[in-house]
Amino acid sequence: EPTLIVPGRSDVDRVERELVARHGCVFGGSIGTFDDVFERIAYAGATRPIATDAQQQLALRRAVARASLNGLSASAHSAGFADTLREAIRELQGALLEPDRVQGDLAHLYASYRAELDTLGVWDRELLRSEAVARLRDQLDAWHGEPVFAYGFEDLTAVEWSLLVALAGRTEVTVSLPYEQGRTAFASLRQTAEDLARLADGRIEELPAAYAEVAPPALAYLERALFEEPGVGAPPLDGAISFLEGAGVRGALELVGDELLGLVRGGTPPEAIGIVCPSLGRWRAPLETAFRTLGIPYAFDGRGRLAETPFGHALLALLRYAWADGSRADLFAFLRSPYSGLTRAHVDFVEGRLRGRAVAEPERIEAVLQELRGSPLRQLEALRAGTRAVDAVRALAQSMLRAAHGLEHPPVGESSAGDLRALDACLRLLEELGSWELRVQEPVGSDDVIAMLERARLRGERAQPGKVTVLDLERARTGRFEIVFVLGLEEGSLPRRGGGTPFLDDEVRETLGGRLQRADQVSRDRYLFYTACSRPTRRLYLVRESATDEGSPKEASPFWDEVRALFHREDVDRATTRRRLSELTWRLEDAPTDRERLRALASISRDHAAEADGIARAN
Repeated sequence: EPTLIVPGRSDVDRVERELVARHGCVFGGSIGTFDDVFERIAYAGATRPIATDAQQQLALRRAVARASLNGLSASAHSAGFADTLREAIRELQGALLEPDRVQGDLAHLYASYRAELDTLGVWDRELLRSEAVARLRDQLDAWHGEPVFAYGFEDLTAVEWSLLVALAGRTEVTVSLPYEQGRTAFASLRQTAEDLARLADGRIEELPAAYAEVAPPALAYLERALFEEPGVGAPPLDGAISFLEGAGVRGALELVGDELLGLVRGGTPPEAIGIVCPSLGRWRAPLETAFRTLGIPYAFDGRGRLAETPFGHALLALLRYAWADGSRADLFAFLRSPYSGLTRAHVDFVEGRLRGRAVAEPERIEAVLQELRGSPLRQLEALRAGTRAVDAVRALAQSMLRAAHGLEHPPVGESSAGDLRALDACLRLLEELGSWELRVQEPVGSDDVIAMLERARLRGERAQPGKVTVLDLERARTGRFEIVFVLGLEEGSLPRRGGGTPFLDDEVRETLGGRLQRADQVSRDRYLFYTACSRPTRRLYLVRESATDEGSPKEASPFWDEVRALFHREDVDRATTRRRLSELTWRLEDAPTDRERLRALASISRDHAAEADGIARAN
């Protein structure tokens, strides 16, 4: 029974559906991620419990606190230090490098973290992967000859590469890789292609380009010519590629929303449309605002942060005020939310009195609050009652949901579902912290609870029938859609600036080896942009902000210019739609929703009251 390895959990569901649709049923075999294969091999032998992400962060914070540092002592307590360090250690473990291969403070921190895991008797996921590879190399019963297929991987870590090499010694392994030698779009994949070619030892099958079989001529030409020298005979765009330029985030997304509504009303299933962003973090909030305003059904393909949800934002604001010397702004971020149980008018009255008296110190804020309300704030009293931090947050989170939705009717609708997902993420994290307390026999402090909540993520959302899918460039690689919108085509946004970690600069990576070296960010983003442009089978929209929300002009991404340069200028100009910052409303005849029509009518009434009155009476 063969095993198919795909990049992510959402790809498992998608591939299963496609196989069933193509063949009617799937009998035998398995589809999973690399982690599924590592777990299958490792769990057949002796293993330790696997620490959750939150428990790994707590172990790392303990390791940092106990380690003797030199140059990093000052920054060890700064925000983000533990996250950056964890990412560096993950890379080292993925490269199968032990602490004694590293030097300096990083070596001490890495060794201290591993010692902390040994003391607790747990593994992290990277150690489980290493154990699986070791077992596959040493034990005959670790794999029973099932053939392996892998696709969607362009950059394998050392531990993933070691798994494929070990499997290749026991069974037939087939790996598919999108690569064309000499093409600029595929430059970041060259090392992986060469390594796989050596492993294949001549058993390489090259497939011809087939995108033209499913895409219109303009898209097929773009797939062949992107990042190459412009050829002759570029086909007409014929509506297959469109360019949207909006001033500010709102202007750009209003153009996107207008096109989406037209497509859906014209019969395109929402699930056949993909919105591709450089990263979901920056785009999640503005997309939610724009799409909810226009009534566009959508789903994010990825795991959002609890702190980015309205529920999580209000929860963390109150916790910071109560436990981390927060400000009046933190307190009122909670009080103004629907989760406080207070009316907006009441909160406005109290804050107005505080501002009028210039009260900013927490002690005076709470004294005046009690004076004006006639009673103290019960949520603050509960947090300061001396209860274990984990239990106090659990009680607060549950009371917040009750305050927002009541107990008379079950929560329904998109906002309610979002609150339930946020509460689920919060309670799951608190359960993990409770298990940690039992293991270490000491309570988790309030600072650690806040830090873990700030990092907590919701359960992964996936593409859903009847909803437009929003995903990032990495996840878009294996997606398939009729229509694709690519956002963020401004200079500095795409290609992205190189990230990386200060613990592992390019020189250190080259010295350590172990497949730690990366393709440069521009080369990687060229490939990801190429894949995004070759996902649609009907139409591609390229979207950029022409100015900031304040009106400062923004330069276009080089990728935007690359695409436009491939086609005739007059054709490109006809395919470009622009929205200026001064266009606060739609033209009345173009307004996509009733709300936008009312805004357009209000704008007309400013200068032409009689005309606006006539239009309103006629409608």
